[in-house]
Amino acid sequence: MILRTPKELQEIKKRFLEKYKGSKTELNYKNDYELLVAIILSAQCTDKRVNMVTPKLFEKYPNIDSLACADVEEVKECIKSCNFYNNKAKNLVAMAKIVKDTFNSKIPHEHKELIKLPGVGNKTANVFLIELDGANRMAVDTHVFRVVHRLGITDARSVKETEKDLVEAFKTDLNELHQAFVLFGRYICTAKNPKCEKCFVSDFCISKENFKPS
Repeated sequence: MILRTPKELQEIKKRFLEKYKGSKTELNYKNDYELLVAIILSAQCTDKRVNMVTPKLFEKYPNIDSLACADVEEVKECIKSCNFYNNKAKNLVAMAKIVKDTFNSKIPHEHKELIKLPGVGNKTANVFLIELDGANRMAVDTHVFRVVHRLGITDARSVKETEKDLVEAFKTDLNELHQAFVLFGRYICTAKNPKCEKCFVSDFCISKENFKPS
């Protein structure tokens, strides 16, 4: 349920877009293949850690075809400092095989096709399309969830319902808002010891509770 008035939502949106205009992901990538792999690795892992892992991974497997033929154990060795590296390695190789066999080694840019790939859920697909295509989509990670609940925008308990509320509340510029909420949550509205003195929306804050989806 959306809790803020249209006027309040517009003001929140305005401030975030002004503060984080033109922001992009902090994941390092050169093409859609590298971006998708990096996003898959970033689940339950920091972008900083992913950026430490991917150079070696991409040197060994520079494209979909090479990753599709990779030995899972060797991929594990490359990404072992990432959380859940066992499952991620299996998903990466399986994803690459499907892209190679089904999509002629070209990563699809349609949400319905992306979510069919191993390791790619709704959030991952949305982040991919937001970053590469500027798609008007909202992706809700832990930072976004915490920020929008602290600002009293929604009382939704799940990621899915939160995403739905945010799309309805803001309607446009969702891609830029997503990245703005992520950066705000990562560096200012942190889970522990939020830097409230640096906050530019403190007049909308209702709690410092570390909101997490049910």
